[in-house]
Amino acid sequence: MTGRMGAGPLRRLVVLRHAKSAWPDGVADHQRPLGPRGHRDAPVAGRLLAENDCLPDLALCSTAVRARETWELAAAQWGTPPPVRLEPRLYAADVPELLAVVHEVPAAVRTLLLVGHNPGLEELVLELAGDGLDDALDEVRTKFPTSAMAVLAWHGTSWQALAPGTALLTGVMVARGGKR
Repeated sequence: MTGRMGAGPLRRLVVLRHAKSAWPDGVADHQRPLGPRGHRDAPVAGRLLAENDCLPDLALCSTAVRARETWELAAAQWGTPPPVRLEPRLYAADVPELLAVVHEVPAAVRTLLLVGHNPGLEELVLELAGDGLDDALDEVRTKFPTSAMAVLAWHGTSWQALAPGTALLTGVMVARGGKR
């Protein structure tokens, strides 16, 4: 956990699993849109990020339709959304692929938002978290559902220094927008 306790500014990685998608017949996985619940939950995710002071300086979003729609609905809840980069490598990514993308983020970014998919995002959170507050780690281990958000904090001079076990899982939130 030396990265979290080490030198450098406090950085936060906010991981957002896309909202609930639809499963239309004949539509390729990458093209699946959000379903009705996803359309309700994604704006709630945006509001929760704002209310918990977790607005990013930069967002990296999977190119999958459901991830892009989640980003658009969440970011619409903020006065001025941060820059977003659609990143094809986030689709179906595993932990090494996700870390490779994060390691490319400019050092000036203090809070980074990843919008993507499971199982990669859940595995990334568990891999990076050397520790967690309260029962946050157990919560992620049990289930990281659609519209779930995890906030990891650590100290480092660059994103390249983020490594397994170096972050503190400071919170987990799940957006739920009303009736199912």
